Amino acid sequence: MSDSPPDREAGSPIISEDLVSLDSDLGASRDDVIFALANRLTDAGRATDAGALREAAMERESQSATGLPGGIAIPHCRAATVRAASLGFARLDPRVDFGAPDGPADLVFLIAAPEGAGAQHMKLLSSLARALVRPDFVGALREANTPADIVTLVEGVLAPAAPPSTQSAAAVTAEIGAAETGAAETEPEAETETPQRHIVAVTACPTGIAHTYMAADSLVAAGKRAGITVHVETQGSSGSTPLAPRVIAEASAVIFATDVGVKGKDRFAGKPMVTSGVKRAINEPDTMIAEALRAGSNESLATVRTGSGAADAEEPVGSIGWGTHLRQVLLTGVSYMIPFVAAGGLLIALGFLLGGYEIDGPASDIVLNNSLGNLPDGGLTTYLGAVLFQLGSLAFDFLVPALAGYIAFAIADRPGLAPGFTAGAVAVFVGAGFIGGLVGGLIAGVVALWISRIAVPRWLRGLMPVVVIPLLATLIVGALMFLVLGRPLAAITSGLTDWLNGLSGSSAVFLGIILGLMMCFDLGGPVNKAAYAFAVAGLNVNDPATLRIMAAVMAAGMVPPLAMALASTLLRPSLFSEAERENGKAAWLLGSAFISEGAIPFAAADPLRVIPSMMAGGAVTGALIMAFDVSLSAPHGGIFVFFAVGNLLWFLVSLAVGAVVATLCVIGAKEFIRPGTSDAELDPDVAAVAA
Repeated sequence: MSDSPPDREAGSPIISEDLVSLDSDLGASRDDVIFALANRLTDAGRATDAGALREAAMERESQSATGLPGGIAIPHCRAATVRAASLGFARLDPRVDFGAPDGPADLVFLIAAPEGAGAQHMKLLSSLARALVRPDFVGALREANTPADIVTLVEGVLAPAAPPSTQSAAAVTAEIGAAETGAAETEPEAETETPQRHIVAVTACPTGIAHTYMAADSLVAAGKRAGITVHVETQGSSGSTPLAPRVIAEASAVIFATDVGVKGKDRFAGKPMVTSGVKRAINEPDTMIAEALRAGSNESLATVRTGSGAADAEEPVGSIGWGTHLRQVLLTGVSYMIPFVAAGGLLIALGFLLGGYEIDGPASDIVLNNSLGNLPDGGLTTYLGAVLFQLGSLAFDFLVPALAGYIAFAIADRPGLAPGFTAGAVAVFVGAGFIGGLVGGLIAGVVALWISRIAVPRWLRGLMPVVVIPLLATLIVGALMFLVLGRPLAAITSGLTDWLNGLSGSSAVFLGIILGLMMCFDLGGPVNKAAYAFAVAGLNVNDPATLRIMAAVMAAGMVPPLAMALASTLLRPSLFSEAERENGKAAWLLGSAFISEGAIPFAAADPLRVIPSMMAGGAVTGALIMAFDVSLSAPHGGIFVFFAVGNLLWFLVSLAVGAVVATLCVIGAKEFIRPGTSDAELDPDVAAVAA
């Protein structure tokens, strides 16, 4: 590495011959390859510190693998050490695993951008990713004889003229440019004249970078092969320019290739649809185009109806499946419920801190009949405690209605909100609780969606989503909850509560083990959230069993980040990368605050050794919490709500023992269990769900 690398201006070409390595053995791991390319960029004067550049790229790798199908990898980062946006390239022999599902990569691009060059970084990455779906471009990279050939190929795709093949490719380019320059998001002029027969599509992935644009260009290319124009709206990190209303209206069908929610899904109401994850659009674009064409010519297939913006009762072609859809629906309800839980629960805990646990009964009378100028017995602290408790109780009262309302919203969009919230309120009124909210929300969403599919005159369509659907759906679900389902669901809830209260000894310990395993299984994902929702929905300060469950769930959820922090920063930092050691420092605070997601970077990089270790520690903590009869009246906050913990000493002991067990397990696993090739990677989709 040279001592005084030449300076590079911001306007320098992003790739040059000295940044290209052909048919090279750069090492056996992705870390080796990234470090070698970082050294090349530093030697060329494009970065000041190769080590810092490597660590920035590896930190991005820890979030999700950058390997792509077809033997390609695009590690990328922004870093202060980078002087100008640059691109390093290596054609590897032998190949190296970058976490792609179909095997190791032989074509590797390292994209490096200065810390403040966010828009330029996204433009480079999205432009390159879109080019990598073209077999001719990838083939040319493999056949190139000299570094100069590589430079010519890459520069051709990073600053191309508008693609002549399809209007939608130009639209994608225009979207990126408009978002980056701050221009108004308007439809490209080329989209104003539309062929009579075409398809529209929306692509989006959790990070909104590579897969979003690769899926878009894959669909465009497949449409060209099928003789169909495909107009794509990319909802990525570079922004999104919505498709013109006329383009949508005249489309034969719509393809949703997304791993996240579609923005503005109502715009596609009434269109036959094909849905899938974003990766399927990259791997099977021709199949998806064929499915969309069949959907457009078959009126019996499910469609997105006015006001619904959601999947229909009949599974459309290419659907993600009702099992997955049901999970997404339930998680939507839980996600919207959690803010009410966190705000209300913490306010209740603060009310107990100031006013004592006896504030539960008289709080409402104190708030209504007293003021700062007319303090109750007990003085200012009692009054403030009552105010905080009452605020928390009111927020907590929305827990089940919010759960039911947003479950219905996930099924039927906005028309499902009113019947869903009403179903949740009825569930609380009849004593059906959390279970009643789940059932009521599902029924409300399905009923609202069913009503939205009824063919009505054009003059009535405008009233459907704001008047007719909410009115009829609320009436139907309310009647069902009051007349048919309310009492049976209340009996189930009451029986479950009595069973929990009757748990003792080994039965309680077993429940603690199950809850601990669930909290550590996916670190904020569906299983973790299910255990958490179970705990907070039943939380009742007058019910000791629910307080023990809450304590077990919170303590177990704190174990993974604390264990990884202990292992990576104190006990065996040499087993972890520099990026993981930095994440470990932050994990101390995240774990203390009960944010299980603090362990996700470690699990994403090495799931087979990290996740089982965390589950072992969580199971131990959950069992000890139950065995020592620890209780907790606050649903969030971690160690910072110590005042709401009963048997605080044993809470700390249980947490410490579980964290130590998890730490020893993960250290042992990393020492003695070696993966076959390189550390296994979590699929990016799994990592997104967990985050």
